[in-house]
Formats: sequence, structure tokens, C-alpha cells
Amino acid sequence: MHVVVIGAGVIGVTTAYALRQYGCEVTVLERGSGVAQGASFANGGVISHGYAGPWAAPGVPMSLLRALFQRDVSLRVRPRFDPAFWRWLSRFVSECRLERFRVNRLRLHRLARYSLEQTQALVAHHAIDHERQPGLLVLFRTDKAVARNEPMRSVLADQGIAHRLLSAQECRAIEAALNEHTPLAGGLHLPDDETGNCAYFTRRVREIAQQQGVRFMFNTPVTALAIESGRLSAAITAQGSQRADALVMATSVEAGPMLAAAGIAVPLLAVKGCSATVPIARHELAPLTAVMDEEHKVVVTRMGNRLRIAGTGVIGDESPYVDQRGLRALLKVAHDWYPGAARYSQAQLWSGLRAMLPDGPPVLGETPVANLFVNLGHGASGWALACGSAQVVADIVTGRAPAIDLDGLTLDRFCRPATHQPRPALDAP
Repeated sequence: MHVVVIGAGVIGVTTAYALRQYGCEVTVLERGSGVAQGASFANGGVISHGYAGPWAAPGVPMSLLRALFQRDVSLRVRPRFDPAFWRWLSRFVSECRLERFRVNRLRLHRLARYSLEQTQALVAHHAIDHERQPGLLVLFRTDKAVARNEPMRSVLADQGIAHRLLSAQECRAIEAALNEHTPLAGGLHLPDDETGNCAYFTRRVREIAQQQGVRFMFNTPVTALAIESGRLSAAITAQGSQRADALVMATSVEAGPMLAAAGIAVPLLAVKGCSATVPIARHELAPLTAVMDEEHKVVVTRMGNRLRIAGTGVIGDESPYVDQRGLRALLKVAHDWYPGAARYSQAQLWSGLRAMLPDGPPVLGETPVANLFVNLGHGASGWALACGSAQVVADIVTGRAPAIDLDGLTLDRFCRPATHQPRPALDAP
């Protein structure tokens, strides 16, 4: 069985690896010159299986309104004259209600918990080194921020996720280098979350998959999908057609127009993120664990001799340029907490587009086209969800039953799924 995977970010590469474990012949098509060149390249590196949640959350609509009148903010909207954009934003706002946030958070956590198991197994089996750092410390600048976080803590408690609400003094006991002049009301410690270098991880999984026989074709953008009698026959590229028994879309926002041309409407929207990677100047003043500023949604992570500062989001911005307003917000947050830790003037800048769905969870599995599958819309949680999503999709493509309940994780919530019989399972090599 020949399966084509479109996209060589962390989602596409882990999907190719999972398919290969089931004996599939796999070809990965990537428009860039290598793996992990989009959102997987220089993200914040947080593998948050516990704290991962939808951006559509209580309080976010008011934050977006305030952002219209503030200069340097980390999360904002870039309006545009596009009916699809306003439909997406309308649904996003409706999903910010507390009851919807709880539903979407539970769906994400179901996948994130499974993905943690898959990630740990993969890392252990192949001894993958990706600059791992254990733990995540979420900081609250005000008592109001602590109160706003209560719905998230309630969900964490309901799901049995290890966490502890800390006083300001307890936060400083964990992170002694925190700037004492920056207001701090408390924090939330998640010992089982972690950080690492997503690009390193993706490159290593690519090497393993390639050694096992997966073929990677770079500088090969897919321009269209050939559909015949309700089935996909090939992916059309500038270099010619790639015929396939099945195809998995595991790319970013460019998946939307291609799927739309096949009659499948998926409400993907670009959310631009940017990051700054800076050399550490004084290690004793740098963070020992990953720190997230909850008010600004910015994470500061130690990666070897560097700090990675990331977390901004501009909803609806598809331009390739670094977001200067977001960059200023990043550096301000890092300087607030760790003013002497790094050479901020030497920051290496990056921006990338995340494909996001309005309610938060990704879409996995079948589409109305019988042999066309999706692994899309992971937003800012791509690395945390990658290995679990890959395994789910590999199971579905090869006719196996996924190990987790997929309620709320499929295209069924946006359009009617395919009504065809699953193909027989393949024997693993």
C-alpha cells in the first residue's frame, strides 16, 4: 500500500514514521528544502501534555478587544475583508464560553495524554536527544490572573493532571532567577510537562524513517489533488503526479484550498507566531525550567546555551514577515523576568504560520473522499499532539481501530464523514 503524506513538519514526519511501522510504502512531499521549516522550526518547544488547551477560552474575546488599543501585545487579530475569516472568528468567539472550553479542553487532553505515551515510547526506543528540560511554571502577575485561571485548574484536577498552585515565594523557590521587581501574584507548576527542541526532534525522526525506507521529496509543492469517482488518484506537483493508494494531508493552512477544491470545507485559519532565540549571557540568571507568562502567553525556555522566547499569535496574518509588534512583546516579557540572563540585542528572529481551527482540537482521519485522510489544525500544540495524532491516523489509514475515542477529533464536527467500509488491516513488517 503506497501512502503519500503532504507536509514534512513534525506532524507529517511522525505520520510517515507511524505508517511505515505498519509496512506501508510512504512518500513525503514537502514544498520546502527540508523538514521542520515551518511552524516546527523555532517554536517555543513546549511539549505540554497537561496544560495544552484551546486558545478559545473565557476572557480571550475581551483580550482581543483590548489589543486593538494596545501597542505591543502578544495575541491579537488582523481583520481582513474575507467572509470565511469572519465566520471563523464568530465560531472562535462562541467557543470561548466556559462550557465549550471545558468540552474542547477534554478533547485535547484525551489526545495529548495518548500522545505523551507515544512520544515517550518513540524517544526511548530510538534514544532521541532533543534538549529536553522537565517541568513548566506558569506565572501570574496579578490576583485577577490567578482567578481567571481557575477554570483551567478545575479541568486539570478533574483529569488527575499533576499540578500545584504556588505563592509568589514558592515560585521563586523553583526559579530563583526571577526578577524580584516584576509583579508576581503566584504560579502554577506542572512537573510532568516539558520542553525541548522541536526541530531537532523532527530531523531525528526523519532520519529514522528514511533509514526504514520512507522517501522524502523536497522542493515539491503540491498544487492540486486528482479526484476520480470519489477517490483520490494522485497528488499533482510541478514535477509531475504522485499516484497513491491513500493520501494524508499533514500540512499547514495551504491544505484548506486544496481540500476545498475537493469539496471538503475545513475552517483552517493562519495564526502567525514568532520567536526570538538569544545566547545566554549569565547562566545563573537564566531559567532552570520553562516559564510561561500567562497574561502575555509567552514562554521562555532554556535550550542548551540559548533562550527561546516564543508565544505570540496574530490571528489571520498570513504574511511571511516577522511580526515586529509581537517581537517587542516577546523581548519585553523575557526582560521582565530575566533581565540579565541573555544578550537580547543578538536575538535571532523567526516567524511561522500555525494552522488553527476555531474550537481548538485538530481534525484526524477520514474525509468524504474515500482514500483521502487529514491530520490538520493542531495550532500551537503541534509537538505535544504529533505522535498521538500520527498513530491515530496510521491506524485509520490501515483499517485498524484507534486506541482512543475520536469523538470531537474528526471532520464530523464540520462536515459529514465518508460512508465507506474500512480497508483490511495490513500486517506489520
